[in-house]
Amino acid sequence: MANPPPKIRWAVFFAIALLALAVRLPQLGERPMHTDESVNAYITGELLAGESFHYDPQDRHGPLLFAVAEPVAKLSGAKKFSELTETELRLTPVIAGSAMILLFGAGVEMFGFIACVFAALLFAGAPLPVYYGRYFIHETLFVTATLGLILSGRVALQKKTLWSAALAGGCAALMLACKETAVIHFFAIAIALVAARFGTPVSRPNFADQETGVANGKIIFTALAVFIFIVVLLFTWFGRNWSGLADLFRAIPSYAARAGGEGHEKPFWYYAGLLGGGWSGGVILGLAALGFFRAVKSSAHIFLAAYALLIAVIYSAIPYKTPWLALNLWLPLAIFAGRAVEWLWFISPKLSARGLVLVSMGALGILIAHDTRLRVFVNPADEKNPYAYAHTSEDLLRLPARLAELARENKISNPRIAVVAADAWPLPWYLRKFSQAGFWQPGQETGAADYFITTTDVSGKLAEQLKNMRPEFFGWRPNVLLILWTPVPAESRP
Repeated sequence: MANPPPKIRWAVFFAIALLALAVRLPQLGERPMHTDESVNAYITGELLAGESFHYDPQDRHGPLLFAVAEPVAKLSGAKKFSELTETELRLTPVIAGSAMILLFGAGVEMFGFIACVFAALLFAGAPLPVYYGRYFIHETLFVTATLGLILSGRVALQKKTLWSAALAGGCAALMLACKETAVIHFFAIAIALVAARFGTPVSRPNFADQETGVANGKIIFTALAVFIFIVVLLFTWFGRNWSGLADLFRAIPSYAARAGGEGHEKPFWYYAGLLGGGWSGGVILGLAALGFFRAVKSSAHIFLAAYALLIAVIYSAIPYKTPWLALNLWLPLAIFAGRAVEWLWFISPKLSARGLVLVSMGALGILIAHDTRLRVFVNPADEKNPYAYAHTSEDLLRLPARLAELARENKISNPRIAVVAADAWPLPWYLRKFSQAGFWQPGQETGAADYFITTTDVSGKLAEQLKNMRPEFFGWRPNVLLILWTPVPAESRP
């Protein structure tokens, strides 16, 4: 099938991008902030206050999320951490996820018009990309940069233009500036290129065909130079923190150790179960499997099949698993599902056959809408929602309002709040408007405070300090409680 004229193509993908934006924006600030979101919010708040980004190889990811989120937050009117809102922060992945739809428009020459349209529709409305496209973490930006690398890398290999090489190097740098796991994808892409080179029949166009243009050396040099420049620029935070480069190299042993699980161990088939869940997941997986096994007609599809297989095996073999990492698998899955739809459409020219395909796709759309509504908007923080991983309980949203109410009742204009917990996140986010909220580890001396917030395992001097205070319980995470301690009037004590 010939691709439609550029004006029609881009009109279609622009419309799908607007659909993605429309799906992601409603109720953007209503879901409680996950611990990871709140940590990222705190870092963004530090940047708004004029501090530099300091890369932490132990327990943080790269600088790109914050490089984008800071100006978005400023444009929204925020000037410091206490002024930030969930909506302002989550606009960053919303914008990235919606803009990614346009990249599918650029991928038409590589994967085909129908395949890219269907993949774009899946990214626009399916529950997994929509859920994490409203999550203030790095994953959506990472997958967007990954697709950018695949598409620009293909142009660089085939047309040998310096601008495409520079774009490929830039996309690779942005991937690394999102997450250190970019090295897994670089490895998978390299192996997939070899598979595409030697697995393509001679009579068909090769993914890495040699054409006239700039020499390979200049292409590689340009891509590498741009990659290094952007990595240095971002990890040093525009030259303000040069230790970030050394920290980047120290991240390798840290992430090798983390791959062992660190409490996030899941079985090999975890991602398959996650992607195949809900009313629509099994159908989409089935379509993707059909598209995968038909990936023999071009080097582009052989490349994608090898890449998909490699990252699926690697991510599944690594014991450490979290549900948002499945978004990396969703990218090739969505394209292969689109490839299957394209094949089903052209398998027969009869109107009845194509009418059946349209009806089936309409039914699939209804199933997807049901899953998205349930998981993204109705039960976004429910522990039964497979995407809400160790999520903050909606009950915690009562805590800031309760503290403000107690302060008004006791005529305390700026209450001193002592939080004692080994890991207090996301409480710094929910207590950000209380300027005298402090955080201590268990066993540390807190001094006097108007209110205390602790976990349930209070002991030692702190237990003695709290004996004349009244406890109120709040859900924190699944099966985890926090206690707010408020003073009991002397006349009410036993």
